[in-house]
Parts: sequence; structure tokens; C-alpha cells
Amino acid sequence: MSTVRGAEGAVHIDLEAFEGAYLTRGRMILWLLILTTALIASLVVAVSFGSAPLSLMRAITDASSADHAIFVGVRLPRVLMGAVVGAVLASAGVALQALVRNPLAEGGILGISGGAAFGAIVALVFLSTSPLSDAIVPFIAFGSALIATLAVYRLALVDGRLEPFTLLLIGVIFNAFWGAAIMLVNSIVNFYYAHSILFWLMGSFEAPSYREVAIISVLAAIGFAVLMIFARDMNLLSLGDEAAAEMGVEVERLRRVIFFATSIMIGAAVSVSGIISFVGLIVPHVLRLALGADHRLLLPASLISGAAFMVIADLVARVAIAPAEIPVGAITALCGGPFFIYMLRRAGREQFSL
Repeated sequence: MSTVRGAEGAVHIDLEAFEGAYLTRGRMILWLLILTTALIASLVVAVSFGSAPLSLMRAITDASSADHAIFVGVRLPRVLMGAVVGAVLASAGVALQALVRNPLAEGGILGISGGAAFGAIVALVFLSTSPLSDAIVPFIAFGSALIATLAVYRLALVDGRLEPFTLLLIGVIFNAFWGAAIMLVNSIVNFYYAHSILFWLMGSFEAPSYREVAIISVLAAIGFAVLMIFARDMNLLSLGDEAAAEMGVEVERLRRVIFFATSIMIGAAVSVSGIISFVGLIVPHVLRLALGADHRLLLPASLISGAAFMVIADLVARVAIAPAEIPVGAITALCGGPFFIYMLRRAGREQFSL
């Protein structure tokens, strides 16, 4: 997509940039059905395999069997939580990339994940003796993510406007600050807490409850609904601020909405899973290459594909060295590191377009 400034200062859209990019209802339904089928298949595979053998048919039909107990009490809530968190991180990554007009952006770079992590770790250390610690920690992590969001937003305002480049810089600075604060806490606690902190920072879906799954799902659904309402405006925002404004988009209002909606989604996800990187980078970029950059399709496609990607990543984490377990964040990082390098090298050869 490109814009051309006319002799009188008006901004004209290069319509040739949209050639072949028209999104039909049939194309959208077809792709979403394909991706949904892939997600269902990944869910079935994920609940069928793990460190403990399980017969899925027996688990469903015999409520008194050990298979049913493992399926309902352990494996199903974990798989569902992985799907919800993956959906959140991928769809939030799409929106943040539209916000800053940079396909290398994802939830972890804005300091939101770091704020949630710091709050959760402090709660883990100082509230570990409380009988309600398991329930309190996610709420404190979510609250600290919101505080970090407000701080980043306030500092990123320049003359009352949310500047994308400033937002990125502030996010990087906040991430460095949260990382230092976490290391400080880690250096003064005993080995038990240090191990727990490290494992939590690398991301895990260990022993989630259905209540946590429900809470995160509700917050994710609210945030995603808001993003979908503004999907068309995100398309226009990729043309540039002036072009989007001339086409009726309230640019500053749109940026605030995207930022706060994604912050709530990311804060909710990090509060129960820890820091899981690169999902919001890998999934949107692959889908953008395959499906195009129309956010009306890209957002729901990323939601579904992110869920499937995370479910499979968690399955690999569970079975790779069973009965021991790899943090799922390590799996996504192993995938995302080389992918990020590839994107950087590609960016050096050609200009990215959202």
C-alpha cells in the first residue's frame, strides 16, 4: 500500500496497491473453516497425548476411570488455557503491529508483560504462605500489568498524542527496568523461590483451573471484540496517519483503543502463563504472507492459529522429555529466535508493508 501527496497537499491512495486484496465473504469463511479444523485437530491430539498414557474414548465414556480423572482434572484445563493464551498473544500481536506500523512488534516489547511478571513474582515470594496465594497471584499480576500499561501510555504521550516510535522506546526501557527488578528479587530469595521464578518467567501452563480459564477467556473475548470493531480502521491506519484521518479515522482515539485493549489481553494472559515470547510475531507474520494484510480476516485467523500454535507448542513441552517437562516459553523461543533473525534479514532487503 502506498500514498502519494498531490500538488495541493492532499493525500491520494494508490489503488493499485489494493489490487487482488479484496476480501470476499466466501474467502473469509473458507479460511476460517480451514483454520478452525486445524485448531480442533490440534486440541484432540493435545488431550490424547502426554506424559501419562490416556484413552480418550475411555476418558469420555467412563467417569469412574483414571483416564477420566486425568482428562478432566489435568489435561483438558491445561490445553484450554494454552489455546486461550495463544489466541490472545497472536491477535494482540496483530493489533500492536498495526498500532506501531511495524511487523516486528509483539506484546512483550511494550513493558506490559514485564510489569505483569514483576507483580506475579513479588506475590509469589511474599504471599507464598497464604492459603489463597494461588488465586491472588494472577490478580496481582493483572493489576501490575494495568499499572505498567498506564505508565507506558502516559510517558509515550508527546504533546497529547500517542507516538508509535516513542511508545516502542518507552516499552524497551520499561522491559529493561522490569528485568532488573526481577533479577534483584531473584538474587535475595532462596533456591526454592529462585527456581519457581525462573520457571514462571519461561512460561508454563502448569495446573490451571477452569475458573482461571473462564476469567482469561472473558477478558480475551472483550478485548478481541473491541479489536474486531476497529479492524477496518486498522487497515486504513497502515496507509499512514494523514491518509487514515482523511478517510474518517480518528487516529489518536484508535491508537488509545488498540493500546488499552491489547494491554488488558496481554496482562490477563501473562498473569496465568508467565512470559511466553514470539507467538505474537510468528503467527501474524505467517498469516500475513498467506492471507494478506486485511485485519478483518487477519485478526480472527490469528486468534484461531495462535490457539493451535500454542496447543502444539505445549504438547511438545509436555512430551519431549517426559516425564519431565520443558517450559513452553522455551519452545516458542526456540521457534521464534531463528524466525526473528529471518525477518530482520528480510527487512534489510525490502521494506515491510502492513
